[in-house]
Amino acid sequence: MVKGFRVSMLLLAVLGNLAWSFSAKANFNGKLSIKIDDLKNKQGQVCVSIFASSEGFPSERDRVLQKQCSKITDIPLSITFENLKAGSYAVAVFHDQNNDYTLNSNIFGIPKEGFGFFSNPEILTRAPKFSEAAFLVAGPDTNIQIQLKYF
Repeated sequence: MVKGFRVSMLLLAVLGNLAWSFSAKANFNGKLSIKIDDLKNKQGQVCVSIFASSEGFPSERDRVLQKQCSKITDIPLSITFENLKAGSYAVAVFHDQNNDYTLNSNIFGIPKEGFGFFSNPEILTRAPKFSEAAFLVAGPDTNIQIQLKYF
């Protein structure tokens, strides 16, 4: 009976440590570094929006978790976001060549400026779904790469 008691106590201690470890990791704030490739030129700026759910992805500005626009100094361009909780996110990027903070499109709705998403999903007749462009932040440093597309 003593041996069974010791095994039970050991098992409880291990499970308690695992539970504490998982909860501690879930409460961290991570850093996301995004490398943006295939910029057509250095005109204007690049704007990046991070979404934490499918609601509003990829274009509703009021649903954006964090947003950042950066002047293009180098190609490829790197942009960093801080303080992201562990979880699933999707990123929408566009090359704002005329600095109006809008992805401009023609009369048919086809973008006139470059754009991109994580995992570089093929874009034919619609923007990707959140699940097609999602990635996981599960550690202190997450690095992703996005290739811009131009029509």
